[in-house]
Amino acid sequence: MPWLLAMYSVTEARERILSHFQSTPQESIPLIECANRVLAADISAAHDLPPFDNSSMDGFAIRSADSANAAAQGVTLKVVADIPAGSVPTVTLTAGEAARIMTGAQLPKGADAVIPVEDTDFHVRDAGTVAPQTVSFSRIVKAGENVRPRGMDLLAGDVVLQKGRRLKPQDLGLLAMLGFAKVAVHKKPRVALLSSGDELLEVDAPLTEGKIHDSNSYALAAAIQNAGVEVIRLGVAKDTRESVEGLLKKAIAENVDLIVSSAGVSVGAFDFVKEVIESNGRLDFWRVNMRPGKPLAFGEYGGRPFIGLPGNPVSAFVGFEVFVRPVLEKLGGQLDGGRLTVRARCEEVIESDGRESYLRARIRTENGIHTAVLTGHQGSGNLLSLVQADALLIIPAGVKCVPVGQEVEAIIL
Repeated sequence: MPWLLAMYSVTEARERILSHFQSTPQESIPLIECANRVLAADISAAHDLPPFDNSSMDGFAIRSADSANAAAQGVTLKVVADIPAGSVPTVTLTAGEAARIMTGAQLPKGADAVIPVEDTDFHVRDAGTVAPQTVSFSRIVKAGENVRPRGMDLLAGDVVLQKGRRLKPQDLGLLAMLGFAKVAVHKKPRVALLSSGDELLEVDAPLTEGKIHDSNSYALAAAIQNAGVEVIRLGVAKDTRESVEGLLKKAIAENVDLIVSSAGVSVGAFDFVKEVIESNGRLDFWRVNMRPGKPLAFGEYGGRPFIGLPGNPVSAFVGFEVFVRPVLEKLGGQLDGGRLTVRARCEEVIESDGRESYLRARIRTENGIHTAVLTGHQGSGNLLSLVQADALLIIPAGVKCVPVGQEVEAIIL
């Protein structure tokens, strides 16, 4: 059967899959809804930040020149204004004058520095305290001290956030500071997820002989959501044409951008899935030169892309990280995505079978050097070893033995 003959490297398989996807369209949504969404256009500042010279301390705005002799003989200035945050100063300081000022308040004209209240003789800080008539201090204050000048952080017209960035909480704070009530982001991709197999039980069903609980739909759904994507859980398809067809039709009705399945993609158990998908689309079954997760299916059903992952829990997880996560990032328009990778020294001899291998490991960092140790046996059903891992070591294709001390690439989970 020709569809069984394809054998690809990991890179080839991933590039073939990614070539079929484009980013979702953009939409303009309220800022409060933008957390973890992906920018569809660059954001440029509409005004300077800060928008005016302001005080970084509670204290007194002064002319620094008035403090020239303060260290030798002290200085006393007349307090001519009281400036709370949010007000617009109406005075201009002249020689010998000061203004009490609060943190964030706009500096009055004539002032070029702020002396903190604790460095003066005015020690009353209770709420509602009236400003003193004079203030004294005995140190030199430099021009610009405790002043945040206009445009210190950014200038109007500066590009502050670039398209393709997944928005973080601090990004939303900056957008709010710049007055963006709505932001253009990519529409959130929608992914339909199903498991396959007569042996699978719902998580709350009692175990019976020959059956196992469906774990993949929980792990993969969480991984999809973690990627900032909406997931539609379709449930478990039984090993019948009718069951598979019913769930796939439901995915089409949900207008999803991608259909992902786990199990049912190994030789022998795959024919019924292939038959259903090809009745309303197409399907290729690939052998990928990797471990775990050699079998991989890719095609489309009802005009919707389909990726079939292996059924073993670790194989499904690795397949998601290697093939599905990059698709979700491209769909969502994300340009700054991808897992962090580091180079790590192996603390033990690692045997491989020559396929590109993704092995569960723990990373320890000391003095800037990363070292790695495997988390138990690497069987594709050993989900506990994945729970205990914080990285996947990548053993390149063609390598059958990694000696102690050799560095390999590690994907940080």
